[in-house]
Amino acid sequence: MRSPYEIRMVVENRLRTYISRDRTGIRRALLQLFLRLKSLTIAEIFESLNRTFSISYHSVASMVGIIASKIGILHVSKNRENPCSVYSLKEQYVDCVARIVGMA
Repeated sequence: MRSPYEIRMVVENRLRTYISRDRTGIRRALLQLFLRLKSLTIAEIFESLNRTFSISYHSVASMVGIIASKIGILHVSKNRENPCSVYSLKEQYVDCVARIVGMA
């Protein structure tokens, strides 16, 4: 079993790789949204990113899904009243994301 330090290093490496393939700046903008607003739905993310980038709703959902499942830095919660999932940056990765987004 991996130690918390090893898990953190794996997550950081995945995040760096993900950001390094960002040609348009949209991935960086998405992560900056999570740093600023803490919790968002796909619709809110799409609305914000669509002002600056030409992107589809499904592309936004795909990016958020990859960040949540493969990188593992997002927490997903669902309300009974609201059918939309709410995504938030896990607290233990806030400083890591801020550092990587700022320097990558």
